[in-house]
Amino acid sequence: MSFEPPAYPYERLDGLKRIAEVFEGGPIDCSIGTPIDPPPEFVVEELARAVGARGYPPSAGTPAYRDAAAGWLRRRFEVEASADHVAACVGTKEFVGSLAGFLHLRWPERDTVLYPEVSYPTYAMGATLAGLRAVAVPMAKGQLDLEAIEEDDIGRALVLWSNSPSNPTGSLDDLERVAAWGRRNEVLVASDECYAEFTWSSRPRTILEYGTEGVLALHSISKRSNLAGMRAGFYTGDPGVVSYLRSVRQHAGFMVPGPVQDAVALAYGDDDHVELQRQRYRGRLERLRAALTHLGIDAPMPEGSFYLWCSKEGLDGWALAELLARRSGLVASPGELYGASGRDFVRIAVVQSDERIELVASRLLA
Repeated sequence: MSFEPPAYPYERLDGLKRIAEVFEGGPIDCSIGTPIDPPPEFVVEELARAVGARGYPPSAGTPAYRDAAAGWLRRRFEVEASADHVAACVGTKEFVGSLAGFLHLRWPERDTVLYPEVSYPTYAMGATLAGLRAVAVPMAKGQLDLEAIEEDDIGRALVLWSNSPSNPTGSLDDLERVAAWGRRNEVLVASDECYAEFTWSSRPRTILEYGTEGVLALHSISKRSNLAGMRAGFYTGDPGVVSYLRSVRQHAGFMVPGPVQDAVALAYGDDDHVELQRQRYRGRLERLRAALTHLGIDAPMPEGSFYLWCSKEGLDGWALAELLARRSGLVASPGELYGASGRDFVRIAVVQSDERIELVASRLLA
């Protein structure tokens, strides 16, 4: 049978957007985690210089790019990562979507991708695109229920995906426990940490704090610096796995454009603009959750990320999303888009301006 791609998840929200269009100014779209705040001016200026635009850039990343990523890991997490074991990716989504296929070339006897049952859809889609099995791991109190994984699935697993802070729930996992499980069962753990800068209940964490053997950490400039359009990130961890992936990805032609690498290296070298963004997101989360609570909607402050994972007794996610659209013009993502276990929730990304978030809050409180 040929592969028929399913509808892209966010294409299913057109009905909600039509409901929200009745408000002056149109829908206030908080369905997709697309940053809207300005990126650092010095990064844009460096991009405009277009140094390195004529030649092919290094697939693994320039020395400056890899050094900047390693320096950020040192400052932010107090972990030592050699720049020799850091490599660039063209945004982290392509890495998530392609990792399973590349790992299967190395370990063809394994055919299974383990991923959180409520999660970013690309973890499972990456397995599907590689013709492999995608097996959802149940969650317990927002963390991977590792004891629930079947022995047969463990034996067939290429990789276990972890995402902390979680998209969509905002929960934090115990990365030390996850790393230990992977080593004990000889399963590579890929830790997607792209929301680490927006950790609210504790300091930011990385799985690299517990060693590099059998793990990969994946980071993105998109959320940290409002540079999603740059399509740039990096991965690091187990030296043998990183070396293998660098080689196979070079053969496949994955390259972050040279001017982008120069600009992103500057972004990873600066923390002040990130602190300003942290303040913006925290304020928006607190303002919107207070207004949602006024309507009897359960909207707890997340442990991390810039998402509210909301529910209301008696309503499933689609019904709650419709209520929000009709009441305030807010477009949110029904939780079913992130797995069947999310069916009674909605995810709200606070990626609109302070003024637009305030407008939603005022309508909800009216």
